Amino acid sequence: MSESAARPVRAEIGVIGGSGLYALLDDVTEVVVETPYGAPSDAVFVGEVAGRSVAFLPRHGRDHGLPPHRINYRANLWALHSLGVRQVLGPCAVGGLREEYGPGTLVVPDQFVDGTDGRQQTYYDGLPLPGGGRPEVVHVSMADPYCPDGRQVALAAARDCAWEPVDGGTLVVIGGPRFSTRAESRWFAGNGWSVVGMTGHPEAVLARELGVCYTSLALVTDLDAGVESGEGVTHAEVLEVFGRNVDRLRTVLFKALESLPAARDCLCSHALDGLETGLPGV
Repeated sequence: MSESAARPVRAEIGVIGGSGLYALLDDVTEVVVETPYGAPSDAVFVGEVAGRSVAFLPRHGRDHGLPPHRINYRANLWALHSLGVRQVLGPCAVGGLREEYGPGTLVVPDQFVDGTDGRQQTYYDGLPLPGGGRPEVVHVSMADPYCPDGRQVALAAARDCAWEPVDGGTLVVIGGPRFSTRAESRWFAGNGWSVVGMTGHPEAVLARELGVCYTSLALVTDLDAGVESGEGVTHAEVLEVFGRNVDRLRTVLFKALESLPAARDCLCSHALDGLETGLPGV
């Protein structure tokens, strides 16, 4: 792994997740990217998977030093887009809101609910950029927040790896870093939502605002507090279950990276059609 890129590095696909997802790659280039929105969570690590150039970005930093509410989501998505990334896979750890969604369940959601507060979730705020220019006020459709093509690829990849996924469902994203109370958890479940996490929003929104495909792969690490009858989820429990499944998740991700379409013609790729964004390079 080089300390920095000696020449311009490009990537076609991005993965936002932990360092365990790219640790087994033999040749990775570390790229430091500056953005108009400040520094991303870490450098971007670019390597090759099945002949595809893939950019890996540690969501919480390589040392997991950033809690969910302090992640610079705008800088993260901008950094990947600036390297050429137009399709992103976003694996995340979640709590199950149904008894049948126990630890080790893989959910590929098709909807999310924003339960966060105060996160910067748009590029189109009309405020001047540090380097000059001003984005327009643009309203992007989020009726279907995840890439339909990416979802089908992720589902097929999981099945090819003998891991039957849950096709669809709603991810409710909370601010964190605390876990839910039992009352909150029961409220989420009572609304028919499937899983609860802390990082799925605003990644999907920001990707859509850049015309980038985004697919979430949600690994259930625990039953949320309102579903199970014990003392409630702990941080150690989440890490332990995620650690047991990281190799399995990596295999599914790499299979999906190999299978993502080279040419896009999905709703994400047309999200900005006919719109003047005012953003450089978008």
